[in-house]
Amino acid sequence: MKKKDLILDLFLRYIVLIITMLIGLKLFYFIFSVVTIYPVYFLLGLFYEAILIDGFIIFMSGIKIELIGPCIAGSAYSLLLILNLATPNIKIRKRLKVLFLSFLALLILNIIRIFILSILVVKSMFYFNLVHMLFWYILSVVFVITIWFYLVKRFKIKKIPFYSDLKFLYNLMKKSK
Repeated sequence: MKKKDLILDLFLRYIVLIITMLIGLKLFYFIFSVVTIYPVYFLLGLFYEAILIDGFIIFMSGIKIELIGPCIAGSAYSLLLILNLATPNIKIRKRLKVLFLSFLALLILNIIRIFILSILVVKSMFYFNLVHMLFWYILSVVFVITIWFYLVKRFKIKKIPFYSDLKFLYNLMKKSK
């Protein structure tokens, strides 16, 4: 790529990133709430008599499970988008594939996570709290990192988010002196 094209790519990637972040996590919660809650509700309905109330509360076995914003993992989707857009030298088609697959992988893992936690809340409150805290503090980060590294390897992405852009800008400024 020419230097001019690289600068334009950098500018456009960060403009999209800034606009998306200004819209905020509400965008991710809006997009991923329905595609997270309904599959969980469906899966739970296979094993329990489950009722969906107000589109975000699942009632089963006398227990109310409220799927609040953090359950949807909007910040994890946001982090995957940031990693994607902060990585240079990825053609648009490949970038969109990586983004789609990262979101899909996180969605599937999140549905499984909520499903398991919902069963644990019905079976044993002690195990629920323990596993919920484990998912919340450790595994959510591990999910995002694992998804990102897997896709970097699969798609042979050579650049490092942010660092490669900063290095490019530094070299550009050094050459202009």
